[in-house]
Amino acid sequence: MQGIGALPNVVACGGGHGLSASLTALRRVTDNLTAVVTVADDGGSSGQLRRELGCLPPGDLRMALAALCSDDQEGRTWASVLQSRFTGDGALSGHAIGNLLIAGLWQQLGDTVAGLDMVADLLRTRGRVLPMSSLPLEIEADVIGLSDVAPDEVATLSGQATIASTDGTVQSVRLIPHEPPACAEAVEAVMDADFVVLGPGSWFTSVIPHLLVPDLARAILHTPAQRVLVLNIAPADETDGFTASRHIELLAEHAPSLRLDVVIADDRFAGTDPHLERYAASLGARLVVEDVGLRDESPRHDTNRLASVFSEVLTRG
Repeated sequence: MQGIGALPNVVACGGGHGLSASLTALRRVTDNLTAVVTVADDGGSSGQLRRELGCLPPGDLRMALAALCSDDQEGRTWASVLQSRFTGDGALSGHAIGNLLIAGLWQQLGDTVAGLDMVADLLRTRGRVLPMSSLPLEIEADVIGLSDVAPDEVATLSGQATIASTDGTVQSVRLIPHEPPACAEAVEAVMDADFVVLGPGSWFTSVIPHLLVPDLARAILHTPAQRVLVLNIAPADETDGFTASRHIELLAEHAPSLRLDVVIADDRFAGTDPHLERYAASLGARLVVEDVGLRDESPRHDTNRLASVFSEVLTRG
């Protein structure tokens, strides 16, 4: 745990652009940082490598590594290389260079965590990146609103890419296999943390899945760390039309024993929901409402503003 004068030990859980934003902000506050990343992506380059090689989908892990690259010229160059994609019409078209590097190291080393650590050393990242599970996972969702004839009929959708793009309303999600093994290093990191951060990100496919891996969920529920939830700037995609309160309610529905210490919300999203403070309090959390969105009105966090809020939260404890 955190000693006097030491930087806080923080674990950030999520995936995709949401986790990347969180990590970019957190690295301005601490170097003791671990990303625990969802491994259910089945679309694009990640999905193809997953199907062909039987490996974890590397895309979200790659984005987390890029977010933690050092701030000097070499670090920024490596981040750019990691994120860049092959062009053209051949078999490699659309593949991220970083995805191929990570998948190649996994094949060579036969060890997922060792491969990620090697990439992190190469990039001189400020922090560590770990998968939430040692297996590639599939997400299955209960969805309503897909039938005009029977709008309340519940349908089952499978696959992260399918669920993320559905026109229906997602009610709940589960993982296949139903009780997947957690990455042991991720569980250890959560238990040793001073703070565990959930979100922002795609609620059903990046945030909630961390609460569905039994050993990881138990660690999140029982860690002595403070649990911090970062809400999205606005409802979008999987949670289009949902209030901020509904986002918190969904976490409680998937993990009834979950308790939180802090909920961070953008003032515009929070301002449209008079019940948000009560819902946060129902899970034991104080609500922190700040302007943390980009000025271009897009539903993305301003990482400098978010870093300022993280600094206050992690200092106050």
